[in-house]
Amino acid sequence: MNEVVKYQSEEKYAIIKIENGKANAISHEVVEGLNLALNKAEADKKVVILTGQAGIFSAGFDLKIMTASPESAKELVTKGSKLSHRMLSFPMPIIVAATGHAIAKGAFLLLSADYRLGVEGSFKIGLNEVMIGMTMHQAGIEIAKARLSSVYFERSVCNAEMYNPKDAITAGFLDKVVPDTHLLPTAIKIAEMFSQLNMKAHAGTKLKSRKPYLDKLAAAIELDLVSDISINS
Repeated sequence: MNEVVKYQSEEKYAIIKIENGKANAISHEVVEGLNLALNKAEADKKVVILTGQAGIFSAGFDLKIMTASPESAKELVTKGSKLSHRMLSFPMPIIVAATGHAIAKGAFLLLSADYRLGVEGSFKIGLNEVMIGMTMHQAGIEIAKARLSSVYFERSVCNAEMYNPKDAITAGFLDKVVPDTHLLPTAIKIAEMFSQLNMKAHAGTKLKSRKPYLDKLAAAIELDLVSDISINS
């Protein structure tokens, strides 16, 4: 799709891969590439497998952009929140095959997917916004509230608690953890299984079941436009 997001089409699914430096940071270019890739997958009616680089799914938003100015941070966060809303309402199933660390927006991408695979290992998964001086944006709160286990919600959002892959299942970030060599083959098996769904029924049921928090998320995105979501020193 562009230099930082790759698209590979197969018969029953499409693999979308983020490749953006050591941290696999979510930049304007990555968001643009993901949206273009989702456009392609939607047009092709393909189940999506979203993945990253070895050892790192994504460490979150590009900190250079986030610390450039409050306006710069707000612009990128808004694009990221709209991407999450799109993923949560996407007509085809989205599987995340998290290749390692998934932090901040990387973890929010997990919370925006239909099925989340992680890999065994000493990887960190969670929302570190409060740890780095960012008051959690309203859209982030709504996504976390809807998708995380209730007992882990405040621990994750207010306390910036990080989890290993096994504990991330309990918290609600992941659905299953597999050895590294099994990650993509497992994701493909799930994608092939999902490809047998009636996609019209899948899309309609997804929108119906998620309507309450999709509406709350849309309202939160608008609220964030008039809020301070910059990183404090």
